[in-house]
Amino acid sequence: MKKLTLLILLSTSYIFSNINVVVSILPEKTFVKAIGGEKVNVSLMVLPGNSPHTYEPKPSQMKNLTKASLYFAIGVEFEKVWLPKFKNLNNRMEVVNLIQNITLQKMQKHTEHNEHEENKHKEAHTHVGNDPHIWTAPSNVKVIAKTIYLALVKADMDNKAYYTKNYKTFLKHIEQTDEKIKEILSKKNEGTKFMVFHPSWGYFAKEYNLIQLPVEMEGKSPKPRELIQLIKEAREEKIVAIFTQPEFSDAIAKVMANELNIKVIKVSPLSPKWSQNLINIANAIAGN
Repeated sequence: MKKLTLLILLSTSYIFSNINVVVSILPEKTFVKAIGGEKVNVSLMVLPGNSPHTYEPKPSQMKNLTKASLYFAIGVEFEKVWLPKFKNLNNRMEVVNLIQNITLQKMQKHTEHNEHEENKHKEAHTHVGNDPHIWTAPSNVKVIAKTIYLALVKADMDNKAYYTKNYKTFLKHIEQTDEKIKEILSKKNEGTKFMVFHPSWGYFAKEYNLIQLPVEMEGKSPKPRELIQLIKEAREEKIVAIFTQPEFSDAIAKVMANELNIKVIKVSPLSPKWSQNLINIANAIAGN
């Protein structure tokens, strides 16, 4: 009986020794688990297949928030509405902003690299604020990892050595990912263009001297005249594929792909396998 009581006490204290963390999107969960390992319980807000632009948390997710010590925010759209509500629900929860120390870029529009078109439609097409997809560049993931590491150590100093070991291992993984992508793209010219439906890969493009050509304009599908212009541009640039996201309709992308006889590749920046995701995109751009 004494042994059983001791086991229950040990297992209970182990559960309570874990830090309860909430993240907005799946890539963050990957990063937090890489550093926090078995010492953190991670709850996810934007469930797979949903868009972080419009997500509304479920009651069970709101319940998880009441037990959380940390919330890792990453600047996705739904946080603007919901983060103040989360704080009201649990004022003991610390919100850690993963955007800190990262240089943000503007969300890109498809006329950005076509001056004639830009001048012609100057009034209709303006930027829609900052691009939130900071985790698509390995250099940014390094900054994100450091912020997560410091927050976990601050919240749980007793396990600093454990977090430090995991953090160093994860940094090596990020560096290996970066080296692999550079190797894959080594035969591509600087300024190589790739076509995307939703402009989610701006940080990836900048990191590797590529140019993304977005099909979508300010969150809207292109009009027929704009579609003709895009198809013409894709032909001139010898685009080999159009990247679309499972979270958005790919009907327009399929029309373009049929016209150009190229592939539609579905790839989500919200994939938990962030490293393999970036390597796959590099391979597609390289025509592998």
